[in-house]
Amino acid sequence: MKLTDVLQPTLIKYPLISDTKVEVIRELISLLAEQHLIEDKEAVLKAVLDREKIMTTGVGNGIAIPHCKSRHAPDFAIALGIHPEGVDFQSLDSKPVHIVFLLTGPEDKPGTHIRLLSRISRIISRENVQQQILNCHSAEEIYKVLQEVEDQVVEISP
Repeated sequence: MKLTDVLQPTLIKYPLISDTKVEVIRELISLLAEQHLIEDKEAVLKAVLDREKIMTTGVGNGIAIPHCKSRHAPDFAIALGIHPEGVDFQSLDSKPVHIVFLLTGPEDKPGTHIRLLSRISRIISRENVQQQILNCHSAEEIYKVLQEVEDQVVEISP
């Protein structure tokens, strides 16, 4: 499954307006709810925050990938938010986060969940991708960058 099969321009928020980690996550969950991709915003928020309590998903270098598996997420969905000023995400490197991928998915497909997380990591860790995304001025531009980069990334089979 490709990132750009799950993420669409309508699921990209540029710019994020929230100032805290929890509010950024809430903002992205609201985007999924508006598109009818999750069934219960508060339950999904709780699942994501419970996952955050285990270990931060602020992976460093200005990137966070909060995620959860939930019965209120009938299929996989990804929302992407860009925070030009950066937000404190208690990241592993203590630096502010500018790019946030939020992944939700069903509880009964852990393999696909892990593959999507891995795919996001491989794409965003490619040289200059973060800067290309941060230089964009619209959701459509960001989506195009991700499509171009993803076409160069080798697919991991199930």
